[in-house]
Amino acid sequence: MPTLAAELHHHSQLDIRLVRAVQGIRLLTLTSWPSSVRQPFLDSVAKGQPQMPQVAYPRHDFSDARRELAAIIAAADPDHPLGGYLQDNARSWDLAAQLLESLGTDRVTALSIALFGRPEDRLPGNGPSTREAAGHFIGIANDLDRELLAPEEQVPVSATALQLQLQSDLDDFFDQRVISVELDPSLVSKAAAGATRIRLRQGAAFSHYDRAQLFNHEALVHSLTSLNGRQQLLFPSLALASPRVTETQEGLATFAEQITGSIDIERMKRISLRIEAIAMALAGADFIEVFNYFRTAGQAAPESFASAQRVFRGVDPAGGQAFTKDTVYLRGLVAVHTYFRQSLQQDRLQPCRYLFAGKMTLDDARALQPMFEQGVLQPPRWLPPWITRANGLAGVLAFSLFANRIRLDQLTDTASR
Repeated sequence: MPTLAAELHHHSQLDIRLVRAVQGIRLLTLTSWPSSVRQPFLDSVAKGQPQMPQVAYPRHDFSDARRELAAIIAAADPDHPLGGYLQDNARSWDLAAQLLESLGTDRVTALSIALFGRPEDRLPGNGPSTREAAGHFIGIANDLDRELLAPEEQVPVSATALQLQLQSDLDDFFDQRVISVELDPSLVSKAAAGATRIRLRQGAAFSHYDRAQLFNHEALVHSLTSLNGRQQLLFPSLALASPRVTETQEGLATFAEQITGSIDIERMKRISLRIEAIAMALAGADFIEVFNYFRTAGQAAPESFASAQRVFRGVDPAGGQAFTKDTVYLRGLVAVHTYFRQSLQQDRLQPCRYLFAGKMTLDDARALQPMFEQGVLQPPRWLPPWITRANGLAGVLAFSLFANRIRLDQLTDTASR
């Protein structure tokens, strides 16, 4: 019977093999369209004759990586917390490899759904569907009187100005240059974060809220979990964004916006519009129809292109297919919010900090808790301020727990009688 030390060494070696195996499986990078597609399409729109983008996807072969992932799955012990973690991660990377090998085919949609879900998936606690929740936020945003906005909320911020502001915020937080902020003209999304670099799309216009959102969402969640994951010398895969951790990562990052007061209703609308657009594409809408949907919803043509492009990454823009990654934001937000509330109820807020020790799912954080307590895994080196202030976090969550007991529909019925 293997000793605890032998089990640890065995799974640590498997983890190192997994990191090596998945180095070339860059899901978002390899599904993205080339930047050369953007301007011809926008030019055709300006002429009043939008032309369907033509995208030729490269062929990929990850058979060697997939064989290694299969070997890791077979060698890991599913009854050991680290073995189960490894198996789940390896299966997720295998699905991502299959998706990349299938670019431009009908298989991409099915594999995307297997990784990220679909708009009709229900929220935690048997709540409404993700698409129904999206409709709720779109409706509130559309009803909001824009005259209520403060003047500074309506002034756009250039990518260059935001770069300087965000760089200053990050240097102050770390007391040194740990994460650099760069401009990238080819970026599909408005911003993207790695462990030591945050990219902003050059030429994009940002809002008053984007500085705080990028600081709390991109830097102090996505980058911070990568940096802390790099401290896990025995299990370096905790620094990698496995596809299966996407829902928790985006949920935690969006929760960070919410808990710090950095999120605004327009941000919730943008997230929700993407979910509705994915549903439209799955139902048959093509790229031009989805692009027009975003424009009708108030986005400028360049932003509408970027938003529609997210929906059609890796698939045929003719319709009936979609890359469903953006459905995870609302599901992840509700799941993370629920996780923190349950932790408060059970007087277990402290273990919530393990979520920042690397990139993991909510279930991973629970399953790996003994590994943290035994010192096998290291606690996070860096934490965002909102989670270090337990009293403040508990106060917000306690009020949320109580407020959920109040039925607004009954209040409305009472007022109408």
